[in-house]
Amino acid sequence: MTDHKTIAVAMSGGVDSSTVAAMLRADGHNLIGLTMQLWNQRRLAGHAGMPESIQGRCCSLDDVYDARRVAETIGIPYYVVNHEDRFEQDVVRPFVQEYLSGRTPIPCSLCNNHLKFDQLLIVAQQIGADAVATGHYARVEFDGASGRWLLKRPADHSKDQTYFLFGLTQEQLSRTLFPLGGMTKPEVRGLAHKYGLALAEKPDSQEICFVPGGDYKNFLDAYLAEQGGSLPDTAGELVTTDGRVIGEHSGIHNFTVGQRKGLGVATGSPLYVLQIRGDSRQVVVGEAENLYSRTLLARRVNLISTNNLTEPMRVGVKIRHRHEPASATIEKVGQDIRVTFDEPQRAITPGQAAVFYSGDVVVGGGWIS
Repeated sequence: MTDHKTIAVAMSGGVDSSTVAAMLRADGHNLIGLTMQLWNQRRLAGHAGMPESIQGRCCSLDDVYDARRVAETIGIPYYVVNHEDRFEQDVVRPFVQEYLSGRTPIPCSLCNNHLKFDQLLIVAQQIGADAVATGHYARVEFDGASGRWLLKRPADHSKDQTYFLFGLTQEQLSRTLFPLGGMTKPEVRGLAHKYGLALAEKPDSQEICFVPGGDYKNFLDAYLAEQGGSLPDTAGELVTTDGRVIGEHSGIHNFTVGQRKGLGVATGSPLYVLQIRGDSRQVVVGEAENLYSRTLLARRVNLISTNNLTEPMRVGVKIRHRHEPASATIEKVGQDIRVTFDEPQRAITPGQAAVFYSGDVVVGGGWIS
């Protein structure tokens, strides 16, 4: 698979990364298992509506235990690296601030950009590893014609995680291995059974690791209370597209673009959140057809397959993880990229990512403004 002498395996305690470790070990590679301790799951337990006990979730103590057990099973050294402070600074605090400003953040992408493929590679280098292998469903390969490392969608598009990896740099890609890129989930579980891993049937985690049950509103309350503050007053008006006030709301952090339920107003036809204006604390609502738009502006763009966008380019664009790439044209506008879709797209949401694809190749991506 590779000529790297020593590989650090990012072990999350799930079946994917555990199978990667077992595969590489079976291939005769010298491995070191690493788990990043990112969030104390007991920290907010019982605060402001948070559950008293938080177990069985991504990055939990259970996962550390499972990762250590796998390392022992396959006979490799294993270490837990504490990056809680960095995680809070680069992921949790931006998550809180984004919601309070009326945007909808993606903490998994921030975590990948700032920790899993930044700090982990630094630690790997410090312990003498040439590369890091992870359980992400993606592919990486070097393109001799362009002289660039390419990030590509996996063989199993239903497990595609490239949307969360658009921020990876050429240096990071050059030292990263995705051994599951050509496999399906059932094949991975089959290998886990073959290698005798006790967690072969462990369910996948679907949650944000620090937000139990996906209830980010309770998390915001609990986190801010712990920090010695309270939820800022972001209450304001519900307005229509023509500026007519039709109601009041309790805070812009309670809404996301495309939301229908919980608006607190009754009209003759269903209303949806069309826009959240953080500066004026207004939530703009309207009918379903008003949710569609053909353009967006992506900021803080990272290009992968090319080092610059000198002319308009035809691509497919994902505006959320489960979104199939939609045909569009991208063009540079200053340091940003304007996306113009062939067909209007529903609920383009500020704070989410727009990721550009040419077939299976990730051209790059940025944050929807």
